[in-house]
Amino acid sequence: MFAQADWIVKTVIIGLIVASVITWTVFIAKQIELHKARRAAETLRGALSSARSLADLKTGTADDALIAEAREELSQSADALDDPDGIKERIVSRFDRHEARIARQMTQGITILATIGATAPFVGLFGTVWGIMNAFIGIAEKQTTNLAVVAPGIAEALLATALGLVAAIPAVVIYNHFARQIAAYRAIVSDSAAALLRLVSRDLSRGTLAKKAN
Repeated sequence: MFAQADWIVKTVIIGLIVASVITWTVFIAKQIELHKARRAAETLRGALSSARSLADLKTGTADDALIAEAREELSQSADALDDPDGIKERIVSRFDRHEARIARQMTQGITILATIGATAPFVGLFGTVWGIMNAFIGIAEKQTTNLAVVAPGIAEALLATALGLVAAIPAVVIYNHFARQIAAYRAIVSDSAAALLRLVSRDLSRGTLAKKAN
C-alpha cells in the first residue's frame, strides 16, 4: 500500500511514523529522568524530616539545590538575623522560584507530546481525504466502479487514518502520565521546602544562626 500510494500520502505516513518514534523516545528519556529526580527528592525529604536543625544535614545532602538556596539567603542575610520573618519570607521566595525552575525543566520535551496528540489525527485525516480523492479520480479515469479500482485508494486512506491514531493515542496517554508524575514530583519538592523552612525557623528561634554569624 505504501509503495503504491501517492507521494503526498507517503509524506503523511512517514511524518506520522516519525512522530510515533519521537513519542516513544521522549517517553523513555523522560521516564528515566523523572525516576532519578523523584528518588533523589524523596531521599532529601526524608533527610529533612528527620533533621532537627540545618547542622544535622549530612554533607552529601547539603549539595542539594534547595538547601543551597536556603544557605545562600542566610549568608546574604547574615547582618539581618534579628528579622526572622523577613528572612523566612525571602527564603520562601527563593523556594518558589526553585520550584518554578524545576517545573520548567521537567516539562521540557513533553510539550511536543501534546502537539503530536492534537495534530496527528488531523494529519492522518488529511492523508485519508487525499487517498479517497485519488480513488475517485481513478474511478473517473477508468470509467468503472470495480472494487479492484477503488480498493487501493481506500486502503491508502485507511492506512493514513490508522497511523494517525497510532501516533496520537500513545502521545496523549504518555503526556497525561507525565503530567501526573511531574505534579507528584513537585509535591515532594514542596514538602522538602516546607521541612527546610521549618529547620530555618527552629534555628532562628534558638538563635543558633546568630551565633554562627558572630
